[in-house]
Amino acid sequence: MLKRLGEEMTDNSEFESARQIHTVLVMHFLEGLKQSDIAEMLNLSTSKVNRLIAQGRKQGMVRIEIESPFQRLMEIERLLVKATRLTNAIVTPTISGNLDTTLKQVGRAAANQLLESLRDGDVIAITGGKAMSAVVDNLEPERSFDITVVPLTGGVQGKYHTDVNHLASRLAERLGGQTHLMHAPLFAESVEQRDMLMDLPSVKETLHLARQAAIALVGVGSIQTAGSSYYDLHPDSTADREKLIRSGVVAEFLAHLINESGAIANYSLNSRLVALAPGELSNCRKVIGVAAGSDKVLPIRAVLNGGFLNSLVVDEETASQVLQAMEGQTHVA
Repeated sequence: MLKRLGEEMTDNSEFESARQIHTVLVMHFLEGLKQSDIAEMLNLSTSKVNRLIAQGRKQGMVRIEIESPFQRLMEIERLLVKATRLTNAIVTPTISGNLDTTLKQVGRAAANQLLESLRDGDVIAITGGKAMSAVVDNLEPERSFDITVVPLTGGVQGKYHTDVNHLASRLAERLGGQTHLMHAPLFAESVEQRDMLMDLPSVKETLHLARQAAIALVGVGSIQTAGSSYYDLHPDSTADREKLIRSGVVAEFLAHLINESGAIANYSLNSRLVALAPGELSNCRKVIGVAAGSDKVLPIRAVLNGGFLNSLVVDEETASQVLQAMEGQTHVA
């Protein structure tokens, strides 16, 4: 009889304790009351309220769920990371029928990622292109950074989006840092001239800094359409477009032509580039690829196959098509 009475008292004590914890949790998490207010209303000390909340957490009585209106985008990000060697992906909404606005959103997201990743003393390496211009245009730093910006390639003067020295200077200006420009053309006239240019002290120093960059901001170029940025870089190559496509070339990355597998194409212009090779980005802490639009699906897949990126910022429709293309590739394999 005494034993049963003792058990009932223990059960009642546990019930009262659980009830008190539940009351405090409801008041704090659902009603939004401060711990000090709860203590006053229940005639408890603030430290007691704090202990009850901690007990509730430990006993699994608190479950926090966060709902996002962009849950769909976050799921695509998760799938991209799972299917590739990426460590990070950011997917923005696609504005149907308006690639410029879509690219602006992608650029803003990439700009924010850059600011979150940046540290004083960092070197940032950058390519040319519309995507990079969108990143620079949407940078809104809250302070200046002690950083250095360098180009990853030689320059093409006279073209707003493809003049990498111009973009590097604008990026450094936005961030309050300095630049180390590359005073050399993107394409040399011959392999011998390319070797000579790469050995110039100023070019050599810029490329050395680029190899040591903490962050690389890179565009992913298409070669499939006549208006692709690659043909802005080297207009003489337009006549080779159909031949390039038939040969399996699908992308431009650091001005190098890339095959579907991610391998550097056996193409004469590749050997005349004054630029880092894609594989030389492997020492960078973060390599952020930025792209938008359906014409970038195959190029993105090729660059991911090559393992040249560890972060990708892209719009939703393009990301979804990249995943579909990779599923098809896996199925065929």
